[in-house]
Amino acid sequence: MAPYESDDTTTARETGEPGARRNRAARYIVPVTVMGVAAATIGLVPALADSGDPDLPKITAAQLIEKIAQSDVEQLSGTVKITTDLGLPDLGGLESSLASGAMGQGEDGGSSADPTAKLTELASGTHTLRIAADGPDRQKVSLLGNASEYSLIHNGKDVWGYDSESNEVFHSTTEESAGDKDREHQPPATPKDFAEEALKSVDDTTSVTVDGTAQVAGRDAYKLVVKPRQSGSTVGAISIAVDHRTGTPLKFTLTPASGGAAVVDVGFTKVSFDRPAASTFDFTPPKGAKVTEEGELDGGEKGRGEKDGEHGKPERAPKSEEDLAKGLDGLKVLGEGWNSVATFDTGGEGGLPTGSGGGDLDGFLGSLGDRVKGEFGTGTVFSTRLVNALFTEDGKVYVGAVTQDALVKAANEGK
Repeated sequence: MAPYESDDTTTARETGEPGARRNRAARYIVPVTVMGVAAATIGLVPALADSGDPDLPKITAAQLIEKIAQSDVEQLSGTVKITTDLGLPDLGGLESSLASGAMGQGEDGGSSADPTAKLTELASGTHTLRIAADGPDRQKVSLLGNASEYSLIHNGKDVWGYDSESNEVFHSTTEESAGDKDREHQPPATPKDFAEEALKSVDDTTSVTVDGTAQVAGRDAYKLVVKPRQSGSTVGAISIAVDHRTGTPLKFTLTPASGGAAVVDVGFTKVSFDRPAASTFDFTPPKGAKVTEEGELDGGEKGRGEKDGEHGKPERAPKSEEDLAKGLDGLKVLGEGWNSVATFDTGGEGGLPTGSGGGDLDGFLGSLGDRVKGEFGTGTVFSTRLVNALFTEDGKVYVGAVTQDALVKAANEGK
């Protein structure tokens, strides 16, 4: 047995009650949250060390999970590098257009400072974030560009988004802080956010071990490795570098069972646990900036969706939360553990996610997937390096971090 290896454990302490994210401020960070949930069903190679591995006291996996759960760090600042490689095909910008359309942000229909669209950039490529946090009421995440910066600031009741390139500002308000519950409003951009999602998946279908030590951002850390015991999952392993003093996850790396580069790699390059200056979270719209209030995009009393646009033609209001959730009515989960498959009925036919019922776009998207047959009928599988989705001809959808064969099996059993 290796010096820091422990017996598998199947027990994890919950790191917080998952809240019902009904406030729009929480929905701003959906793209990143999706990656966090995906992290709970992905794998990684434990290659985290910045330099020589430190010599730390032995610790079991159960003790290390407990250390993460008991971590009470609320003040920190630093720089985070995040790399995401889902293996998505290059659609030549079509994916951005589809995302904007789904959010109701057509031409002249939204703000470049709206976090909903801006943070989708984290879904692919390599990005550098500057983060700061001071308890549940104050957080700031800045996405650094070549010659620009986008910042998302939560300070008390106010949520601000600012795009320096376009000089546009987005403003919203959230409910008063309710202690730990308000953590749901923090952008999940740190290794800890990803780690907490991953550890929710720990059960008897999971192997958890401590696999040595590492040094990340100049701090000594243990390496916690989480792997599925089941076959059929696209997940290889999850590796989390945990600060041995504070219990704070410093690095989170995910690689698929198929091998190759990590699907998601999130880690501090610099970190401080000192309280950030209060001025860090102050924000006043710059002179001349275009300011958009939340209601203007939601079609409320100020809603642009309820009046004509500048050129006299009606502007489309964004889809409501109810509209977006309507398609998920009747959501079911088949299987268990790492082989879980979510399924729901779109109520349509054709087997493609566009719902357009044919045409060039359906044909183009269809060419990106694999046609499959089974007892369920026929359908199309769209694949990434982590998540696969099967769209059947009768309008049902099956999604999971499982292989194509596992999706077909789930569809056959759920027909």
